[in-house]
Amino acid sequence: MRIRFERVTQRYEGQALFSDLDLEIPSGQFFTLLGPSGCGKTTLLRMLAGFVVPDSGRIWFGDRDVTALPVHKRGVGMVFQDYALFPDRSALANVTYGLDARGVAAPEARKRAMAMLERVGLADLADRSPAKLSGGQRQRVAMARALVIDPQLLLLDEPLAALDVKLRVELRAMVRELQLESKVTTVFVTHDQEEALAMSDVIAVMDRGKIVQIGAPAEVYGKPANPYTADFVGSANVIGDRIVRREAIEIGAGDVKGIIEGVEFRGAVTGYRIRTELGLLHVDVWSTHQPRTYQRGEEVMLKLP
Repeated sequence: MRIRFERVTQRYEGQALFSDLDLEIPSGQFFTLLGPSGCGKTTLLRMLAGFVVPDSGRIWFGDRDVTALPVHKRGVGMVFQDYALFPDRSALANVTYGLDARGVAAPEARKRAMAMLERVGLADLADRSPAKLSGGQRQRVAMARALVIDPQLLLLDEPLAALDVKLRVELRAMVRELQLESKVTTVFVTHDQEEALAMSDVIAVMDRGKIVQIGAPAEVYGKPANPYTADFVGSANVIGDRIVRREAIEIGAGDVKGIIEGVEFRGAVTGYRIRTELGLLHVDVWSTHQPRTYQRGEEVMLKLP
């Protein structure tokens, strides 16, 4: 299902958060709203859910104007950062809740819910309450609950932010698999550029209520449209009107002299902060590809693309 924002304006405390915003989300794709806190991405998600009604403009689900449609009539599945599970119900009862509310007969609801819990690897824990599940397991229940109703639209509000790094990597693969299987149009909100690049079909980079670039992950990373996108997605170096990715600069050759001011070993990559006549440059080098680790205070020559 294709989603459209048409000339949407929204004010917050007298200030325009969005002004005549136009945005189209293609049917069946994993679409990410990427930006820092306060840029408006969660407000857009809440508009899609029906929790916020724009001051002006229209929101379309396909050919249907849903601008003023209440939440329960939109056919939307949502997963939140804090899980939002019912603490007094089992995992199974949490997943069947949406089916019960839609009048699905109890045997059929249980069958569908158990199949979805099986899909997310939790069939053996169906009778457990959320308090007896880990954070990752609770988020799997939340995904099962959102998908079991066969939503027209799936909304993900930073669902992985509260998890540890290893679990986040595991769950983002599961979330992407489930989305590809269901082919449901999905809108994902995050401030984590690595998650956005790893999971998305399309990324919309946001800055203070404006969408500054839309494109596939490789396009947004490889061809940033402006210095803001270059810095937010991958932390590129901006030299005058040139945008230079950290990994594109070579150390040990070239004609730009610099002094190393900082070294960060990050496993596969070693990061350097290098002071040059062009300003402070950040350089990332594959740890296994460099002949040696340079030290703080060392003078080096740099080759820029």
